[in-house]
Amino acid sequence: MSSFRQPVVRSTADALALFDSLEPVEVEAMLGTWTGEGFPTGHPLDGVLEACHWQGKRLDSPEHAHPLVFRTSAGGTVHVNPVLLAAGIPLAMRWPRFARSAWFGRLFQAPLPLLATRKSRARLRMTTHRGRSTATLVYDQLPILDVFRRIDADSVLGLMDLKGMEQPFFFVLRRAR
Repeated sequence: MSSFRQPVVRSTADALALFDSLEPVEVEAMLGTWTGEGFPTGHPLDGVLEACHWQGKRLDSPEHAHPLVFRTSAGGTVHVNPVLLAAGIPLAMRWPRFARSAWFGRLFQAPLPLLATRKSRARLRMTTHRGRSTATLVYDQLPILDVFRRIDADSVLGLMDLKGMEQPFFFVLRRAR
């Protein structure tokens, strides 16, 4: 189990400094199932994934990855097609208090079966981001990159780079056991 304790981060600048201090990750090290959690930086999306019962990511191979795995109200998990959630990102950023509410999370559970996919929706590649080559999840249908840096053997800090979003969104992934 990871011993990572989130440092006090008060801003995107603090999170970027931490991200830059961490070592890159190879694609092969990212394969597997990961549980996700927020990494608050004051971003409008902080807490939104958690409110929606985000579980994490499943990265089967460099060519087959499921970037969004959510827990269902029945206790299972479902892989969600990110393109079906894309329209909600600007809304969540405009009304973050609503999007992080428990009420919204319960509401989000209802259409999960309709958002589900068995098809891979991303690929893993090495990319250069902020001057260093590291494993990156490249979404198939959206201008999103999830760039990873190693915290320890079982944890990574992720930076979501969405074209047009002013500041990156941060999260932590821990290898599922």
